[in-house]
Amino acid sequence: MRELERKEKTEFNKLQKRLRRNAGNAIVDYNMIEDGDRVMVCLSGGKDSYAMLDMLMSLRQSAPIDFELVAVNLDQKQPGFPEDVLPAYLEGKGIPFYILEKDTYSVVKEVIPEGKTTCGLCSRLRRGSLYGFAQDIGANKIALGHHRDDIVETLFLNMFFGGKLKAMPPKLLSDDKHNVVIRPMAYCKEKDLALYAQYKEFPIIPCNLCGSQDNLQRVQIKKMLAEWERQFPGRTETIFSAIRNVSPSQLADVDLFDFSSLRVDVDTDLHLPAIRVVNL
Repeated sequence: MRELERKEKTEFNKLQKRLRRNAGNAIVDYNMIEDGDRVMVCLSGGKDSYAMLDMLMSLRQSAPIDFELVAVNLDQKQPGFPEDVLPAYLEGKGIPFYILEKDTYSVVKEVIPEGKTTCGLCSRLRRGSLYGFAQDIGANKIALGHHRDDIVETLFLNMFFGGKLKAMPPKLLSDDKHNVVIRPMAYCKEKDLALYAQYKEFPIIPCNLCGSQDNLQRVQIKKMLAEWERQFPGRTETIFSAIRNVSPSQLADVDLFDFSSLRVDVDTDLHLPAIRVVNL
């Protein structure tokens, strides 16, 4: 039994270090957090946001800069939502937090027909509420828990269903220019986060509004990528590397690259010689 416990502890330590290293590298690569920042950490009650909060709290202890973390959860008034879970968890962590109550659930159910995908509208309403609240509490950064697999899935969602070549950037200036969104878990694998959540026994809160919709486009993409990964291990990592290594001149977006100005300089003083056979 002791040998098994030692082995599990060793595996957990490796996993925790890997997640911490990946989060730290993403933060540094994209200059996500700077000295004096107040970071609003958005908690949904899912494994990814719990892990993100854990990593940010750990990194703050050893970071060479000083920054503040404020946890925020949006209670969307879903039926059966356990309102006591997150407050109890965050109080135990000793971190400042807010529970923002807004009945977006009723809005979504009223607007979206039965059986149709609710995620798009739900996400927009949630994002708008959180962005506005960040300004209310003086937060200049908003941290979301999206991981590497989310980013790759979004790339294919936009390609297959939107006709656009875009994903989720690790760092983003919102459309209204009032918020900077960061994704510290951008380099982390979903399977690592799932395993970490098991080790840590996070009090996971399922999404009853959209989590049961098995026909979602994202679920289809997730299945496709999982099958690719089974056939060709490491493919998801390669695709993510491609997102970070873009060659605009090798695509076809005239707004991204100036194709119209491409030309070569020709010496007009040169004249063709008399026609003859040339051996090359």
